[in-house]
Amino acid sequence: MTSANELARYEALGVEGVVRPVVTAPDPVLARPGELVDPTDPEVVRLAADLFATMRVSPGCVGLAAPQIGVSARLFVVDVTGHPKTNTVHGAYALANAEIVEASRWRPGREGCMSVPDLTGDVKRAGRIVVVGEAPGTGAKITLTTDAFEARALQHEIDHCAGLLFLDRVSGAHALYQRKVYL
Repeated sequence: MTSANELARYEALGVEGVVRPVVTAPDPVLARPGELVDPTDPEVVRLAADLFATMRVSPGCVGLAAPQIGVSARLFVVDVTGHPKTNTVHGAYALANAEIVEASRWRPGREGCMSVPDLTGDVKRAGRIVVVGEAPGTGAKITLTTDAFEARALQHEIDHCAGLLFLDRVSGAHALYQRKVYL
């Protein structure tokens, strides 16, 4: 496994992304586990570029998974740069077929989602995680260790790839809230 230095960056993909529409619940693609992908497949690389392009035009968005643009695949992008709740920041990157291999320091926190635009909710997530995945384009095996807000964002996107929304993780209706600020 290589380090986080081998992460797939937008510039390294070598293709221009296209902004795609974001699907919202209850679209069935959001509840279906995504398929494993070949990270070296040009279509997967193009999909990663589209995810970056869509995330960048979406105010407040710090991550986006393939199911959120209607593609049942285990691929997502994350960029928590500049977010006030960050501690560790690896910049903007894409990961394919990611899995959490270590998780600790569990705590609740408020989450929102572009695919659930009217609600936020309190979700208990690990505050420190180790993730393994593959870099779109090269297929390099990646091991990423992170914490705080970046860890929460990664868990949220990995859940999307598994067919889960943050709504599936809240402890009950008392932990759901109307979104006060629309992005």
